[in-house]
Amino acid sequence: MATIGSFKKDENGFTGAINTLTLTSKVRFVRNESESDKGPSHRLFAGKTEIGAAWAKTSKEGRPYLSAKLDDPSFNAAIYATLIEDADTAGAFSLIWSRRTQE
Repeated sequence: MATIGSFKKDENGFTGAINTLTLTSKVRFVRNESESDKGPSHRLFAGKTEIGAAWAKTSKEGRPYLSAKLDDPSFNAAIYATLIEDADTAGAFSLIWSRRTQE
């Protein structure tokens, strides 16, 4: 797992940036008013371009987090990541990337 982004909470969701070896972009997690319980709680935008979605979840320890899926035609495959609040810094959130394994 690797930290690929840093975010701050705001009135509409979260704002921050994603930085990897091949991607550097300002990104916003914007709350999504979904009519379905299974729909995403947030949409992800780089500028005006939607690049993904995120679903609100709760860990076994009771910590809330967002499970995100980012995709772009330039990616070989979708990126799966988790947005969690930093344990050391109140109000700061990290986007943690994890590679999906085949079952």
